[in-house]
Amino acid sequence: MKITKGQIVVIGLVLVAFALSIYFYPQMPERMASHWNARGEVDGYMSKDASLFIMPCVMAGIALLLYFVPYLDPLRRNIEKFRPYYEGFIIFMCIFMLAIQYHIILWNLGIQISTNIIIPVGIGLLFYYCGILCERAKRNWFIGIRTPWTLSSDSVWEKTHRVGGKLFKVSGVIALVGAAFQRYAIFFVIVPMIVVSVFTIVYSLVIYQQEKAG
Repeated sequence: MKITKGQIVVIGLVLVAFALSIYFYPQMPERMASHWNARGEVDGYMSKDASLFIMPCVMAGIALLLYFVPYLDPLRRNIEKFRPYYEGFIIFMCIFMLAIQYHIILWNLGIQISTNIIIPVGIGLLFYYCGILCERAKRNWFIGIRTPWTLSSDSVWEKTHRVGGKLFKVSGVIALVGAAFQRYAIFFVIVPMIVVSVFTIVYSLVIYQQEKAG
């Protein structure tokens, strides 16, 4: 099987994550800050072995899973139609996790950048790219806005993802704005996510019923 450029990039990102952990290992305290609450305050610690290597391992695991999933899909031929955008999502996801890992390292070196800046920016960019991916996704069982109604009709799928793609982009912009309001950043991320999820589910049902009625 031929390795794509996207897969080479992902492999490179995973290797960078492991290299960062190995390089900074001697400089890290035995107990590292590893979790932050919604106010951006540290509320969890782990050993430096776990703190430094859990993210690279999770990154590698998620990348493998995301690459493997399409092969289980009965509609995997449809996934091939937008595969470059799907691989772009995997790359964005790995970059996001790499940024979180680097943030943890910097924090424990004394360079304390608020998570209420890092998370809204990272999630905002991911949301925006999800919008791009949705606008190009074809009907399948694993990727996109999967409801009983989108999975039952190509036209319902297309209409829902056209609208959903725009809404994800708007949600991404809102999440990015949240970085400027650190105290309330969590709401700039969670509220748009809930609204878009509920709206697209209801929208797909309404479109499906309209098609049936017509």
